[in-house]
Parts: sequence; C-alpha cells; structure tokens
Amino acid sequence: MSDRSFLDWPFFDDHHRRLAEELDGWCTKNLPVDHSDVDQACKDLVAKLGAAGFLTYSAIDPDNPQPLDVRSLCLIRETLARHDGLADFAFAMQGLGTGAISFFGTPEQQQWLHKTRSGHALSAFALSEPRSGSDVANMDMQAVLDGDHYFLNGEKTWISNGGIADLYCVFARTGEAPGARGLSAFLVPAETPGLTVKERLEVIAPHPLATLSFKDVKIPASALIGQSGQGFKLSMAVLDVFRSTVGAAALGFARRALDETVNRVQNRDLFGAPLFDLQMVQGHVAEMALDVDAAALLVYRAAWTKDNGADRVTREAAMAKLYATDRAQVVIDKAVQLHGGDGVRSGSVVEGLYREIRALRIYEGASDVQKVVIARQTLNG
Repeated sequence: MSDRSFLDWPFFDDHHRRLAEELDGWCTKNLPVDHSDVDQACKDLVAKLGAAGFLTYSAIDPDNPQPLDVRSLCLIRETLARHDGLADFAFAMQGLGTGAISFFGTPEQQQWLHKTRSGHALSAFALSEPRSGSDVANMDMQAVLDGDHYFLNGEKTWISNGGIADLYCVFARTGEAPGARGLSAFLVPAETPGLTVKERLEVIAPHPLATLSFKDVKIPASALIGQSGQGFKLSMAVLDVFRSTVGAAALGFARRALDETVNRVQNRDLFGAPLFDLQMVQGHVAEMALDVDAAALLVYRAAWTKDNGADRVTREAAMAKLYATDRAQVVIDKAVQLHGGDGVRSGSVVEGLYREIRALRIYEGASDVQKVVIARQTLNG
C-alpha cells in the first residue's frame, strides 16, 4: 500500500483527497490492462476513464467553463502512473491534446471537448518536427491562408496518439514574424484529406506514436486557435500547466518503485536475515523515500501555485518536471538493483517502470532544457 500521508499536506482540499481515494479504488479494479495491442488499449482506456468521469478533469466544461484544477490533474496522473503507465498516457493526452482548445478555443471549437471529456474522441498535440523538438522556433511546417481557408504542408513527428487520435492540435508557421513569433495553432480533425500517418514509431515503453504528413491539408480559417502569430505563446501556456503533470506521472512511477522495493527487502532473506537488515540497503531505501517526498513537494507546489491564481508558473513547473523525472529515474534504478535478477526480468513491475520513466526526461521539455528555463527565470527575477 502506497504512502498516502501526503494527501494531508496543506496543498490539498477535501475534494482532492476524495478524488485520490476514488481513483485509487477504480485503478485497483481496472488496471493494469493488456498492453499487447497499445492502440486498442488506449482507446479502451479513454472510453473507460470517460465513462467513470475522470476525463472531466482533463479539459474545461464548455457549458460551464472554469479553470483547470492542476492539483487534480497531477493527482490523477500520479495515481494512474502508479498502477499502469499506459493509463497515465491515455489520460494525459486527453488533456494536453485539448489544452489549447480549453484555454484559447472558440465556443464552436470547444464543442469537441464534450467528446474528449466523455471518452468518445481521442486528442493529440502536434508540435514536434524532424528539425524542431525542443527548439520550437525552428519549425518548418507551413500554414498558408488562401481566402477563407488555410493549407497545411509539412511533417510532425513523435506525436503521441498519432494514428489513433480523432483530432489534432497542430502548430505551423504562418509567417507574421521570424522565429517563434510567426507560429499559429490549428484544430485539425483526423479525417481531413491530406493528413496521413507516414510512420508508426516504436519505443521502449510501447505507446502509440507516429510521424504525420500534411500535404495540402485544407482547413477553414475558423480552425485557427487563438490569434494568428500567437502559436508559440499558446503552446507555452499549455505546457505551463501540463508540464507539472509530467512530474506527477514520474512521481507515480517512483512511488510504485519504492513500494515494490519495500516489499522486496522486507520479504527477501540474505545471509539468514531480511535484506532490509543490511545498513546499505536501508540507506538506499532512505534515499528513495527522500527523493519521492522532495519530488512530491515540488510537483504539488507548482500545481497549488497555478490553482491559486498565478498567471504563469514557468519556473515552478520546470523545477517540478526536472527534479521529479530525473530523481524517479534514480529511484527506479535503485529498485532494479535491489531486486537483483528479478529486476531485469522482462515483464516484472520494476523492469516495466525502468522502461516507462526514460521518456519523461525527454518529452514536454528535456531535462537540459528545463535547466535553461530555470536559469533564465532565476536570472530575470
């Protein structure tokens, strides 16, 4: 049983505690799922999470718009990740993929949220390109306005839910100014002619990922999300919210690794005594527990700060994402080490965690990029 004492921290209100307990109970009954067909597994997970009501936290209610509760987003991602990394992925993409629509979409565009919040449509966030991952300003994809339509041409890659999403939030260069100041965002339904899956991408922790091709993709001018030329600002506002939740997912992985390790060292004998009797082992467990709690403090500080009215939490979110993902990697590595041969056995819990955690140190801003963000925020006051 995972430590739940953190729920008593002053970051949370009673409804957060109820949410955490309700979701944990749901996860115990429904997770993990079979990962042999990740496309179908993600579709099923979205449907189940929608039916259970948990996807209502992923985007605003178009009929009663209120700011997203970032603490709830983080609690959900932490809890899902602790039980099943693919479930966390499925939930996360419903939020990230629709974040721009939640924050900047027109009432017409926000009608899509009824479908994504209920689990009847999958969403995706199409930002990265072959030449522009962390360097968003280096984007090549073009969106040219011709009358009352835009034509999109280019490629997007490493797109989560690529190939199974029903709608994409696509970023492209509209050319109002050089670099980051000439980007815009668009809502593009998956069935739009000219949008195809160029390649499915296989990674060490199986998730649905793809490279997408856009060839003269014709969309109405009303598909523009927010204002033309404000795409970079829009994408950063979305990441400002969801970056903290990546740290929360890493925290969930780390908590599970710690739980598995505590059970292992208490029930495994070495030299005629429990493994935990070794002081070196106790030291490893202490370090793991310290990293978990420190990560939780940073994650929920960032979420609490945003929920309490901060316009931006760039520094706090970057710190949470950097520390939680990097230290989760260390925690999980210790878990593998303390499990011995079982730790690298394919299909074991800690082996799965070892594969799951690595991508979190790259996507939504790699660790080194987070250091740059933190340094600039610190230097600029």
